[in-house]
Amino acid sequence: MNHSHRVLASLFTLISSLSPLAAQASTGNLATTYGLLPSDISSAQAFSLFNTQSSAAYYNPASLASSDHGELTLGLLHASPSLTATSNGGDNPPVRSGDVLSNTNTESLLLGMKTNLTSLTKFKKPVYVGLIAGVESHGTEMLAFDSTTSKEGQFMQYGQKPLFIAVSGGMEAIPGLNLGLGLRVTLHASATMNLETDLGGNTSNEELSVSAEPVMIPLFGITADLDTLLCDKKTDCWADGLSTAISIRGSSNTQTTVESTAVIPGTIPEPGLPLNVTALDAYQPIIVSTGAQYRFNSKIDFAATLEYQNWSSLTEELKSDTIYDQADLSFNDIIIPRLGAKYAYNKDLNLITGFSYDMSPLDDGTSDNVNLFDNDRMVFAAGVNYFMRDTKWLAFPLRLDAAYQYHHLLERDFTLTASDAPVSPYESVTTGGSVHVFSMSVSMNF
Repeated sequence: MNHSHRVLASLFTLISSLSPLAAQASTGNLATTYGLLPSDISSAQAFSLFNTQSSAAYYNPASLASSDHGELTLGLLHASPSLTATSNGGDNPPVRSGDVLSNTNTESLLLGMKTNLTSLTKFKKPVYVGLIAGVESHGTEMLAFDSTTSKEGQFMQYGQKPLFIAVSGGMEAIPGLNLGLGLRVTLHASATMNLETDLGGNTSNEELSVSAEPVMIPLFGITADLDTLLCDKKTDCWADGLSTAISIRGSSNTQTTVESTAVIPGTIPEPGLPLNVTALDAYQPIIVSTGAQYRFNSKIDFAATLEYQNWSSLTEELKSDTIYDQADLSFNDIIIPRLGAKYAYNKDLNLITGFSYDMSPLDDGTSDNVNLFDNDRMVFAAGVNYFMRDTKWLAFPLRLDAAYQYHHLLERDFTLTASDAPVSPYESVTTGGSVHVFSMSVSMNF
């Protein structure tokens, strides 16, 4: 490598280091890949449109007004993936049979709050405000991701999850009908560097600036208690115990942009050589969810949700990504069905279970140099919540929640390509694997 190439390689390494990267991140995000609180995770998000906890600030702001309790919640989520690729044969294959390509854990700390904002005013109409936030690596990593090409392949949905924040408000418009509005907040980071250097790599006149700005994404929700809206309490009614809901969540992503110019006197004059990188991560498409909850009796509830995700918009978004744009990736819109059931064992203990079938939005099995993998997956979930009415030391009751999810990735074939391979495509693999998710939370209700 000659001196000028060595200098440029060193500059690119320095520029990349300015971006807050961490290995094995993903294009998915916490709320859609797993769920937020255990009450969402335990039903595979089937009950999330009707959940009155602080996570309603993301899933359906209108449900904040479906209960008059306030709460303060602390939660932990641990996801342990084992994602594999099995070689189907090729010239000098980089992937051996059953290789585990990704096993980086997701470890998120979640904080939630819900309160009646009207209690601070003289207004009589209650307005409930909720906030939910999640931070990776037990609260120590706010903006961690790694966008890269990969010769052996990489999975799209699983990996570390960057900062997650949603804040919303909900109120009762008329008896039985609640409306809610909110915002999801993501960060877009940027770095700019200008410098002069010689062929020995000695720099001078350096200028460096780094910034991150919040980007607001709207959320909207409606919850309708059909029992209250349509039924006369004095007679039997077909809508007894039936509620419906719809929510719309805007598109979002985490983004890092690095712009730099390098001047090498006598070799590269002003305005210098531009070295620019833009990377997208933690992408969420526009999501429209609609569902129904039916209270069969005083002990059993059922919920069903259909979730439309507009992943085709990512096809255009990635054209501005300087790492993934070479892959000619294409995505399809998908619909995810979610089913859940809840059983009240007694007034303090609830048992919950759920199932969802998540189709892969990734259209093609070949993505040049990037080699992105994504699979259809079946999600099985179960959980429990328990109310401690008398804590002796606290003025308010506590709610304890625990949940487990199992993700089974259905096998799918992919073709590997690389620009530096003697022959490309050079390998075929079958991907699959599983993910175990554990979550728990404690909430003070007031």
